Amino acid sequence: MGSHLADALISRGHEVYGNDSLIGGYLDNVPNDAVFHQVDCAYLNTMVRHLAGIEVVVHTACTAYEGLSVFSPHLINQNTSQITATLLSAAIQNKVKKFVYCSSMARYGANPNLPFTEDLTTIPEDPYGISKVASEMLVKNLAETHGMDYVIAVPHNIIGPRQKYDDPYRNVASIMSNLMLQGRRPFIYGDGEQIRCFSFIDDCVDGLLQMVEKDSLRSEVINIGPDDEFLSINGLFDILSKIIGFQEQPIYLSGRPKEVKIAYCSSDKARALLGYKRKVDLETGLRSIVDYINTRGVKKFRYHLDLEIISELTPRTWKENLF
Repeated sequence: MGSHLADALISRGHEVYGNDSLIGGYLDNVPNDAVFHQVDCAYLNTMVRHLAGIEVVVHTACTAYEGLSVFSPHLINQNTSQITATLLSAAIQNKVKKFVYCSSMARYGANPNLPFTEDLTTIPEDPYGISKVASEMLVKNLAETHGMDYVIAVPHNIIGPRQKYDDPYRNVASIMSNLMLQGRRPFIYGDGEQIRCFSFIDDCVDGLLQMVEKDSLRSEVINIGPDDEFLSINGLFDILSKIIGFQEQPIYLSGRPKEVKIAYCSSDKARALLGYKRKVDLETGLRSIVDYINTRGVKKFRYHLDLEIISELTPRTWKENLF
């Protein structure tokens, strides 16, 4: 997301500065016209220096590993709520005008009220969602206390090119595509009837641009993503099979603990405040992922993050490096 947003901001005449440890991305995604620091956003003194003179902070830095958070809570919390506190402190010290925070639909958990709307009580189901809600509370509390404008974006499941596809812990569409393009059967947790809606990256970036540039937009929580095309994980496999020409069936494994069965959001508020309108349909978005991986070349999966808790509940894909 950061690289796509940077490209869009640069094209609109903004100066862009980026900080990323690259724990979840590729260096060649970074646009040449951005000033980039490969650094962990957890370091307060470094962030204070790097935010000097900055007017708007868009905080997309996070280890967005919802399933993994049940088994590596220290890692996920450190790189979610802790770095949010760090960036808020650095931003306030530098008198940043606006802080745009990218939260997650994990904030809603297994709320039975569907579609999820921004006014629902947050009942996160897993450590990642808990850490995201804690981050939102930090943003609201510190921004209101110190007079900094803020907006909280809640993207749906984002797909698109540049997504890290050799990561075994997240990005289901990219994981499936990378496996299937290698002629390997993908893995599905549980019965595959988990319902999600997937949002193409460009549609999310359009909303974030308005949050950055629209001075009147402040103190809001806004869902961003399609609410007219829901899909099961089985359905995702079927579409990718058609695109790739894959003839085999997936491998079904035990469900992951704390995984929400049905999760999709309403985008009514985004339509009202941002004029949100989806531009890219799901199949076109998935084709762009397949094309991207084909262009770069398939990759072996890298188990680059440590499992902190290994038990009978830990998915075999991670314990046994099945990817």
